[in-house]
Amino acid sequence: MFESLSDRLERAFKILKGQGYITEINVAETMKEVRKALLDADVSYKIAKDFTDDIKQKALGMNVLKAVSPSQLMVKITYDELIQLMGGTAEELNLKATPSIILMAGLQGSGKTTHAAKLANFLKTRKGKKPLLVAGDVYRPAAIDQLKVLGEQIGVDVYAEEGSKNPVDIAKKAVAHAKEWGHNVVIIDTAGRLAVDEEMMDEIGRIKDAVNPHEILFVVDAMTGQDAVNTAKAFNDKLDFDGVILTKLDGDTRGGAALTIKSVVNKPIKFVGVGEKMEALDVFHPDRMAERILGMGDIRSFVEKAQMQFDEEEAAKLQKKLAKNQFDFNDFLSQIQQIKKMGNVKDLMGMIPGMGKAIKDMDIDDNAFKGTEAIIRSMTPAERANPALLNGSRRRRIAAGSGRDIQEVNRLIKQFEEISKVMKMVKNGKGQNLMRALSARGRR
Repeated sequence: MFESLSDRLERAFKILKGQGYITEINVAETMKEVRKALLDADVSYKIAKDFTDDIKQKALGMNVLKAVSPSQLMVKITYDELIQLMGGTAEELNLKATPSIILMAGLQGSGKTTHAAKLANFLKTRKGKKPLLVAGDVYRPAAIDQLKVLGEQIGVDVYAEEGSKNPVDIAKKAVAHAKEWGHNVVIIDTAGRLAVDEEMMDEIGRIKDAVNPHEILFVVDAMTGQDAVNTAKAFNDKLDFDGVILTKLDGDTRGGAALTIKSVVNKPIKFVGVGEKMEALDVFHPDRMAERILGMGDIRSFVEKAQMQFDEEEAAKLQKKLAKNQFDFNDFLSQIQQIKKMGNVKDLMGMIPGMGKAIKDMDIDDNAFKGTEAIIRSMTPAERANPALLNGSRRRRIAAGSGRDIQEVNRLIKQFEEISKVMKMVKNGKGQNLMRALSARGRR
C-alpha cells in the first residue's frame, strides 16, 4: 500500500539533501513536489494545498537544529502533519453497553458483509467478546447464506429470518435474541445499493431509530479513491456515523481515501481491511500509517501480529529442541504456519524498516510458501526429524513427489541449514540484543 506516494515523497525530500539550511525557495520547491505526490494519490486539491501550506509555514517558522539536516526536519514535520490529517490517534469502539449494538452501512460491493464477519472475529479473538451477527440484507441474493458461511467459519452465531423482507423487524428481534442468549455485541449487516439512494438511506435510518446502535460503521472500498470520500460524506450527512472501515487497503497503492476521509467527514477511520482472510482486519493507527508512508516501516504492528500468533506451548517445545540442537523440518513447517497466520507476506515485510522499498517490485503473494510446504510434506517422518538423511537420491524422490525442481529442493535445504545456524546464535545469546531491541521498539 502507498508505494507510489512513498516514492514520490522520497523524491520530494531529496531536494533538501545537501542543503545547509531551510529557505523559502527550497521549501516551496519541496512542497510543490509533495503537493503533486498527494494529487497523484487522489487527494483533493484543497486538502493537498492546505496540507503543504501548513508544512511550509511550520518549516519556515522553526530554527533548524545543528544536528538535524533540513531534509530530516522536513520529514519530521510532514510525519506530524500526516498523523493529524489521518485523525491523530487510534479510535476505540464504544462497547460499554451490554449488548453493544454495531450497525454496518455501505454500498453494495464495498465488502460490508465480509467485514461484519471480520469485525465479529476481531471482537471474539482479540477482545474476548461473544458477538452475534445479524443478516439484515434481505435483498441481495445469497447475502444471508454468505453471512451464515462466514459465521460458521469463525465460530460466531448468525441471526437470520428466512423469508422475511423486514430488516427493521429482524434487527429488533436480533437484539432481543442477543439479550436472551448472552451475546454482548450485536453486529447488524444491512443492505447496500450500487449508488447512494433515498430508499436505502431511509431503510437504514429506520433500523437506526429502532435499535439505537452504539456504533455506526461506514464500510468503504479504498480502491475507489475520492469516490470513497464522496460516498462517505453522503452517508455521514444522512446517518452521522461514528467511524469508517476502509477495505482493500492492501491493494491501494495510492492511499487518497485513507489520507482524506477524516478531514472531509470529521469521523475517524477505525479499522482497515488488509486481505481476504478473516484475521485480516487491523485497528487503524494514524502514526503507524504515517511511518509506512514515509518509508519508516511499522515494526510495532509487526511485533503485535507476531505476538497474536505466539503459542507459548509450542515456543517452549522449540526452546527445548534448540537447547539440544534438534531444530528440524517439523519445526520449520510449524514456523511457516505461524507466519502465514500473521497475514499477507509482502505486507508484513513492508512493516520492517528499510524493506518496503527493497520489495516494492517483487511479486510476493499469500502462496509464497506453497512450494516450500509441498517439499517438506513430501519428506518421510524420519527425513523431517533428521535432515542429515537427505542425500541425493532422497532429494530426487522428494522433488518428484512435490512436483518441484531438484534445484528448488536443494535451495530449501540450504536455506534450512542457514536458518538452523541463526537459531543456534539466538540459543547461544548472540541474537538477544536484536530481540530486545525489536521488543522495546514494539512497546513504544
